[in-house]
Amino acid sequence: MKMEVLYAVLLPFLGTTLGSAMVFFMGGSMNRKLQRSLTGFAAGVMVAASVWSLIIPAMDQSAHLGKLAFLPAFIGVWAGFGFLLLLDHLIPHLHLNSDCPEGQNCNLGKSTMMVLAVALHNLPEGMAVGVVAAGWLSGNESISAATALALSLGIALQNLPEGAIISMPLKSGGMSSGRAFGYGVASGIIEPIGAVLTILLASFVVPVLPYLLAFAAGAMLYVVVEELIPEMSEGEHSNIGTIFFALGFTLMMMLDVALG
Repeated sequence: MKMEVLYAVLLPFLGTTLGSAMVFFMGGSMNRKLQRSLTGFAAGVMVAASVWSLIIPAMDQSAHLGKLAFLPAFIGVWAGFGFLLLLDHLIPHLHLNSDCPEGQNCNLGKSTMMVLAVALHNLPEGMAVGVVAAGWLSGNESISAATALALSLGIALQNLPEGAIISMPLKSGGMSSGRAFGYGVASGIIEPIGAVLTILLASFVVPVLPYLLAFAAGAMLYVVVEELIPEMSEGEHSNIGTIFFALGFTLMMMLDVALG
């Protein structure tokens, strides 16, 4: 595996790990405005990455279809939405600030289900990195090493707050700092696993690359709409989440254009 690909695969996981490590330096509880800010930032990065790094390249690679160039992206986005919707109903998980588990009934603990909730929406991020890296390794002219690294860096940036958001509430709930850190790290391990598996399946991925780019985008957009936006907007009205959404969106947009 080329070093650029290795960096792209590991950067998002590093972001989650560093974010989880904040539990050693900050109190267990997280200010509500800070939580909204971080969630909004993560949502903005994911939306921009879905558009600039995934959907637009999917349509560019389908230009030979003429006026139907949108079709692979259209199909892929809906497939990604449907896939995450299915996982959302099958996998037991618990969202932040919620006492009502989702998915199949089980006897898992609250902490485990919170980790599963984060892991569930980390899966499409790992797939997105893997799909782009597989496209670059295949020699696709529209995807460069810089494109893969820009996407990976953007996801790593939004994983920083996500790691803190999962580990700090666990500490405030009475868990030790080391164990809370471990849970935070565990929530991000699905990303490099998903990325590597996608790269290993490159021979199957490349022929349908536009569909899979859009698939990853659809899955990421599902997470934003179903989880992140509600979390940044719940409770007393505040515009802080919306402002940080714009910050995350524009930062990822700049990264993708400047580095890609």
